[in-house]
Amino acid sequence: MKKFALSALVAFTVATSANAGALVDPIVEPVVIVEEAATTSSAGILIPILLLILLGVALAGGSSSPSE
Repeated sequence: MKKFALSALVAFTVATSANAGALVDPIVEPVVIVEEAATTSSAGILIPILLLILLGVALAGGSSSPSE
């Protein structure tokens, strides 16, 4: 009976240590890459050109005194 209990204890100890860790795939979070959209260089100059045109029109046609 002692040999049976001893062999059961050894088998239980070996079995629990063998199954202690399971092979699980590691959780890997994906790397987030933020890429800024490329802008054209003509869009940056369009607004100042429009403002200059509006200023020219305002100065050329903005006479408030009568021209008689």
